[in-house]
Amino acid sequence: MAYENIVYEVKEGIATITFNRPKALNALNGALLAELSQALDVIAADEDIRVLILTGAGDKSFVAGADISELATFDSLKAKAFALKGHGIINKLQQLPIAVIAAVNGFALGGGTEISIACDFIYASENAKFGQPEINLGVIPGFGGTQRLPRLIGTNMAKELIYTGKMISAAEALQLGLANNVVPHDSLMDEVMKTAEVIASKGKVSLREAKQAVNKGMDVDLASGCGIEIDAFALCYASPDAKEGTSAFLDKRQAEFKGGLSV
Repeated sequence: MAYENIVYEVKEGIATITFNRPKALNALNGALLAELSQALDVIAADEDIRVLILTGAGDKSFVAGADISELATFDSLKAKAFALKGHGIINKLQQLPIAVIAAVNGFALGGGTEISIACDFIYASENAKFGQPEINLGVIPGFGGTQRLPRLIGTNMAKELIYTGKMISAAEALQLGLANNVVPHDSLMDEVMKTAEVIASKGKVSLREAKQAVNKGMDVDLASGCGIEIDAFALCYASPDAKEGTSAFLDKRQAEFKGGLSV
């Protein structure tokens, strides 16, 4: 499938989507969102993909928010339709049954922050900048920022960022727990790929169940979350990977996980 606003690549079980509107700092418009949605459907249907990396083209920007020229044309109905579309796509991203890493190489503002925090975790270049500047346009985050950001960094810190619209550095993002790692700009994709390769070597079923247990457990009380974990732990044994992993440990050899369910 040919794309004009993203670059989609797959190598050895690791997919990469690169937002590719560098002249517009990779700002989100309708065409890019449509292509992102299509690519996520392709990834979800590919049993061989274990990890997805998201990054931006060029040295300046991951995603510098929504395309303001489009936002300026909205009325309330168009704004709601745009927000619904964005939520649907970002929910699709978050619900992928594989690991998703944001490799934030520059500005991640507005929708850029919202996409990155819907990933499983963020590696950031030293040049990265995060923020929810929508308040400066007289609106609020519309792709999940008011909901995911407080869950990630705490209510008060999220309110400050959303109310002020200020940008924070990669170092501040690391301190807040927004980013997992900050690395030199030229080393970002190498470091992300190292982690992606480690994750891709694990069993697909156990990765999926770990992700779902964490994500679902965050929305319920502890007892219910533990129940989710118990069921997910048991389901791992429907995959031959569980037998392979334990046998490899006892045999003192490297496990070779094939993925898939045996039922």
